[in-house]
Amino acid sequence: MRFIHMADMHFDTPFTFLNSRNDLGNKRRLEQRNVFNKIINYIRENDVQYFFITGDLYDSEYIRETTLEFINNLFKTIANTKIFITPGNHDPLTKSSPYMNFNWSENVYIFSEKLDIYEFNDIDIYGYGFSDYYLKTDILQKIKIKNKEKINILLTHGSLNASTTLELQYNPISENTIKNIGFDYIGLGHIHKREIINKNIVYPGSAVSRGFDELGEHGILDVNLDKNNQKINFIKMDDTVFAELNFDISRINSEEELIEKINELDLEDKKYYKLILIGTNNFEININSLLKNINKLNILKIKNHSKNNYNLEKILNGNNLKSYFIKEILDEKNNNNYNEDDINAALAIGLNALKS
Repeated sequence: MRFIHMADMHFDTPFTFLNSRNDLGNKRRLEQRNVFNKIINYIRENDVQYFFITGDLYDSEYIRETTLEFINNLFKTIANTKIFITPGNHDPLTKSSPYMNFNWSENVYIFSEKLDIYEFNDIDIYGYGFSDYYLKTDILQKIKIKNKEKINILLTHGSLNASTTLELQYNPISENTIKNIGFDYIGLGHIHKREIINKNIVYPGSAVSRGFDELGEHGILDVNLDKNNQKINFIKMDDTVFAELNFDISRINSEEELIEKINELDLEDKKYYKLILIGTNNFEININSLLKNINKLNILKIKNHSKNNYNLEKILNGNNLKSYFIKEILDEKNNNNYNEDDINAALAIGLNALKS
């Protein structure tokens, strides 16, 4: 059998961070639509019979009726494809959910919080989803494969090998338990990084990247599966990539020069960048001023990881205002858990001001 596996589209997510820089949130929402159009076209052009969406298709808090209609109208264009959706923690199957109250295309199957099984000639598809924003019940203990001669697939949304208190609230899944049940393919959602665990436990990653915690290429998985073989192909669908770029400022001596050097960077149009300043700094770094004055609109964030060009140990051993200042700053760091960027900025400002 052949199927497409995707997850975590998060339609109508507000993209608050992107809106703070050149109103890119609206653009990103349009890019979500473009990506979904491409996915549906790919399914139609390749005559794929099954389409698996493992959670967080949309964000319940923000989803609009027009977006639901957009999604559903595309579903109707692939009427010969069976579409299976497992509600996730952002689009749970609540009583007010669009999954319950919207008139979905006839080829759409939506899993409930209970284990559902859809049986076909040579394939059984098992699945369950969220009925609330949290799911702590261990559904796996209830699963027994009915016919091991058929291809057996499990679809759900959750945290594999959850260990933290937070992860344990989002359908915690034990790798040992799930692999011993005997599924041929276990399609998951929730983790936005593409990952294949133990050959057949699969996160496709988010279909569209939502920020710098989701670096690299994003898209869908095109899977060919039988009882003895599995071939998984990643198909890039999101043209835009979030990337990090290190930039050494050790030989730059002023903010004006730094702005000039950033403006000279040769950047790819289809990438959003987090610029990471490294090396040693010779002047005060003002991130807000940099973002305001550079002309590279696809640099969305700047982080200062450069080190102050001072011998702090030597200064600390002195008996003057500088040594007292550094001691106070480092004490604040230890007592109040300030991050490295804040500490470096405070040291740079203070020591520059105390230059004799």
